[in-house]
Amino acid sequence: MFIQTESTPNPNTLKFLPGRDVMGSGTASFADAEAGKTSPLATRLFAIDGVSGVFFGADFITVAKADGSDWSVLKPLVLGSIMDHFTSGAALLTEQAAASTEEDSEVVAQIKELIETRVRPAVANDGGDIIFRAYEDGIVYVHMQGSCNGCPSSTATLKHGIENMLRYYIPEVQSVEAVE
Repeated sequence: MFIQTESTPNPNTLKFLPGRDVMGSGTASFADAEAGKTSPLATRLFAIDGVSGVFFGADFITVAKADGSDWSVLKPLVLGSIMDHFTSGAALLTEQAAASTEEDSEVVAQIKELIETRVRPAVANDGGDIIFRAYEDGIVYVHMQGSCNGCPSSTATLKHGIENMLRYYIPEVQSVEAVE
């Protein structure tokens, strides 16, 4: 198994591409070891001293390092853990979150469609993801994950890119805000 790595705009994260599906569809984000207990791979990665976050995309894994940690030390350990996991045949997740069955309004459906088709692929290229959280009184609330979470350029991307696009296509949208 050959695992490629890519840098991201966030210097505290690296994107690992194992050359196979990771999530297939959807994403999973783990902010700490406690949250990572629902994933054998996240548990392995959090066992490495210096790993502070794990994010699974369709075909990639983004790992965040703690301040003061060095990628030259962490990268080989992360690569080994990813390889061990995939060669073991263990499941990625021990439990799946139930899909929301809530019916969306027309505006919310348009927002989700634009995020899914135009925003998410671009953000995924940088090792991150964007999740729609809510739409209230003209404000779209999203959650940035993976390398986008805490990235210095994510605020500019959110305001100048995503907000402008949503306002252009959906006049009801007034602004976009990031939430945890």
